[in-house]
Amino acid sequence: MGANSPDLGNQALSKVVEIGITSQLDVVEEIDVDLRTNPGNLVRGKVDSIEISGKGLVVKQDLRMETIQINTNQVSIDPLSALFGNIELTHPTDAEARIVLTETDINRAFSSDYMYGKLHGLKMDVDGQPVTIDIQEANLALPGENKFAIAATFLMRESNEVKKMSATAIPLIHDDGNQISLEILAAEGEGLTLKLVMVIFEQLTALLDLRNFNIPGVSLKLRQLEAQAGRLVIHANSQIEKMPSM
Repeated sequence: MGANSPDLGNQALSKVVEIGITSQLDVVEEIDVDLRTNPGNLVRGKVDSIEISGKGLVVKQDLRMETIQINTNQVSIDPLSALFGNIELTHPTDAEARIVLTETDINRAFSSDYMYGKLHGLKMDVDGQPVTIDIQEANLALPGENKFAIAATFLMRESNEVKKMSATAIPLIHDDGNQISLEILAAEGEGLTLKLVMVIFEQLTALLDLRNFNIPGVSLKLRQLEAQAGRLVIHANSQIEKMPSM
């Protein structure tokens, strides 16, 4: 295979994108970029397709993606930059993305220092009295059938009482495809108020804001959700404005 082989050129440009993505995330267990074109198209500034596959990518708020896959159609790039081993888009390109989050990874993020700050010192009214609540523990289960189940233990500071609650909900697409909202189906527990349930779910959905998954230069809009047993599958439309670089 010659030094000017199209396969070698594709591999070199693919490696540039892999290094760029890796440099901008906290943790990357595996990343693979498959850029496909040929010398004739490359001279004209055309890349036939780009496929990005990753495993164990940790993004904002200590949120780990079990897998992510992004696929583009034809991409327009600056051919001169490509000759020097860089990929600069001449205009944004559309893509499709599929992200898988496991129950375990969501719960790890839910117990992170970031979420600790969000779930402690919550101010609200209970039976007409102002109270301060600390969520001591919260656990998300994904039982399947497109449902979320939450169990939480919380401390009411004023009375020093520890209480428990549980609730089930279904996820919905919200905020123009940026965020997941939850429709509560049932809730039960001691000292339970609808406001308390909503506060916990609001913090969970804030964690699942798709903007938390954006790789620099790549934005996502939610298209479909699948809450399967043990995992959440997110299908999204993606727009790539800039290829990740070091």
